[in-house]
Amino acid sequence: MSIQSHIDDLRETVPSAVTLVAVSKFHPAGMVREAYDAGQRVFGESRVQELVVKKEQLPGDIEWHFIGNLQRNKVKQIAPFISLIHSLDNERLMQEIEKQGAANGRVIPCLVQIHIAEEETKAGFSPDECRQFLEGGKWKTCPHVRIAGVMGMATFTDDENQVRKEFRQLKSLFDEFKAGYFADDPGFREISMGMTGDYPVAIEEGSTMIRIGTLIFGDR
Repeated sequence: MSIQSHIDDLRETVPSAVTLVAVSKFHPAGMVREAYDAGQRVFGESRVQELVVKKEQLPGDIEWHFIGNLQRNKVKQIAPFISLIHSLDNERLMQEIEKQGAANGRVIPCLVQIHIAEEETKAGFSPDECRQFLEGGKWKTCPHVRIAGVMGMATFTDDENQVRKEFRQLKSLFDEFKAGYFADDPGFREISMGMTGDYPVAIEEGSTMIRIGTLIFGDR
């Protein structure tokens, strides 16, 4: 099956209110172009170097999302164009994004990454660390950073109940933070959760943004 038909299949099953982020990391620009030609405009990358190269090779109306672990010293390279950073997971990173956003005259939308999985390898704030981060209020002093929602990854397991429970926790944290800090901010609206193996459950539990790689591009 072609990339086009994979995208068409996804469009039939994914509600129109849910943003499909095509995870193009490690796939060549030619394959990204195929997805682009099929109408896909939002792509996710997890390595700054690869992202910067692809951006030069591909059409200018692509909305690039950064979905990996972002090192502070790399923010400068993507600050001029990045549409959304999914992985804001500490205050120092936020301050660097603020600095580079200011240097580029841009407000950079970010999702707060929260560790919901029962796996130590996943990055992100713990729920309590995230509460402290928001309560601390330093984000209010960063006019070039816009906190647009939350992101999380479920445990890699076949146990659907566990995955559902973790997604439900992320949705409930989103609701808590929306009520507590962003009640008057229509820009705080994204819940980025769900990948190739678990996106239908994520959508049922309130995801607004799914990150799909294998289902579109095949195995790397």
